[in-house]
Amino acid sequence: MQAQMLAPAAVLVAWSLVMLFWMAFTRFPAMAKAGRSAGSAKPGGRGQDLEGVIPDQVNWKAHNYAHLMEQPTIFYPAVVILAIMGAGPIDVMLAWAYVALRIVHSVYQATVNVVKVRFLIFLVSTLALTALAIRAVMATLFHDPAFAPA
Repeated sequence: MQAQMLAPAAVLVAWSLVMLFWMAFTRFPAMAKAGRSAGSAKPGGRGQDLEGVIPDQVNWKAHNYAHLMEQPTIFYPAVVILAIMGAGPIDVMLAWAYVALRIVHSVYQATVNVVKVRFLIFLVSTLALTALAIRAVMATLFHDPAFAPA
């Protein structure tokens, strides 16, 4: 069950890279159109400096990429803990639900981005993550070494 538990994390890593490339392939042309280039950025410049400079729809991809670097940092260790401790089918289902919802959230935020709907997708994914975190805590706190494989 270890590979099945780690597969959703691997998919979310790959999805994060998809969002990185989607952001870059939309942001660089928008910067050029606005008369800016990556090479002309001031020292210490950040992506946030492009707010109001390039279209909001382009920045939405960057916003989502940033989100994928935030909450999933809780998801990854929860998945690893459960994989090490012995994940069950419920754990795997919760992990896939979280990843599927994060992908839906990404596509929605990058294209439509109505905050009310986006928040609901985020809330449901957070509930799946909360359940995973609770199961990881239970798997470690209530682990009985007598039942561990030799």
